[in-house]
Amino acid sequence: MRSQAIPLSTDDLGWFFADEHARLAERLRGAADAIATAEDAADEPARDRAAVAALAEHGLFALVAPSSGSPSARSLCLARELLGWVSARADSIFAVQGLGSFALGLAGTAAQRGLLPALAAGELVAAFALTEPDAGSDVAAIATRATPDGDGWRLDGEKIFISNLGVASHATVFATVDPARGKQGITAFWLPLDVTGVTVVAQQPIAPHPLGRLLLAGARVGADAVIGERGAGFKLAMLTLDTFRVSVAAAAVGMARRALAEAVAHVGARIQFGKPLAEQPLVQAHLADMAVQIDAARLLALRAAYLRDAGAPRTTVEVSMAKLFATEAAQDVIDRAVQLLGGRGVMHGAVVEHLYRAIRPLRIYEGTSEIQRTIIGRAVAHGAAS
Repeated sequence: MRSQAIPLSTDDLGWFFADEHARLAERLRGAADAIATAEDAADEPARDRAAVAALAEHGLFALVAPSSGSPSARSLCLARELLGWVSARADSIFAVQGLGSFALGLAGTAAQRGLLPALAAGELVAAFALTEPDAGSDVAAIATRATPDGDGWRLDGEKIFISNLGVASHATVFATVDPARGKQGITAFWLPLDVTGVTVVAQQPIAPHPLGRLLLAGARVGADAVIGERGAGFKLAMLTLDTFRVSVAAAAVGMARRALAEAVAHVGARIQFGKPLAEQPLVQAHLADMAVQIDAARLLALRAAYLRDAGAPRTTVEVSMAKLFATEAAQDVIDRAVQLLGGRGVMHGAVVEHLYRAIRPLRIYEGTSEIQRTIIGRAVAHGAAS
């Protein structure tokens, strides 16, 4: 489907947006074909590099690493809605560039903030090294150790499921400087990935994108590698996730909208029992449910993004609602699309088959669905949510 035909929420939900977002929508559509073409590269590493190049060429990294240090939630959502439609690989790389660089803009030194233009241009690519073998949702269980070493620090430990490894030049690494202090000992470090003691081991997710283990064995960084204050890493990690989590909902919306478009095209053309599948009542019921789920997800995501951009004092519950509902709904929408395409839907290379694999991680990363339910349920139980 040509990029001009890709639907975006600025088209019919304009009251959530400003004029700048309408202009951004057109720029995003102009980049879509180049981003999609990156998938034509010869192998997975080449496709990763091509996606980085396409995102950089069209200036999209500037949305996640703005010079102000504070991304627009609605701009992030608009970009990820399109990227979810076009390329799950590019969407992941785009989002993690923001996750990996956000702490610099939020709490970095002048020298660290000075790296934002290079990150915005794609000259540097960042990773966000938080998860460990025994520290997933329980971030306070981080065991990677930062030990004072002369006038700097020595990093030792293991990070897993770290996106952008393989294309990243740097990573924001979370390590504890004092295990006895629990989450109060966690500190953020800006780590060049080419220093001695750093090893990257590729991992292969079900939907291909750059992912790996980060092994740290005496990786030495200077004192200037610390981001923010010692012991403030947990707070920085949570603020980073809270900033970008709503955009996960938008990526799910983009994937679901693409799945619905593929299903509608198929059932309109496929003749069974003497008429198009689209004329079958049960097929229409599937399409109705899919459309309702998508629009509900869009409204929840854009409500949360609008509130964040408007400076609402606290949007954690609204963001969690958007992330939970949109990712769960998109999983169901895409599953229904596979069902409607029948055998074609499960063949390797089919768009909906790829989406079926690509949507699954969104219900896990940046806070599992169970974590989102915990946040929402706690707020409801204490009267903090409507």
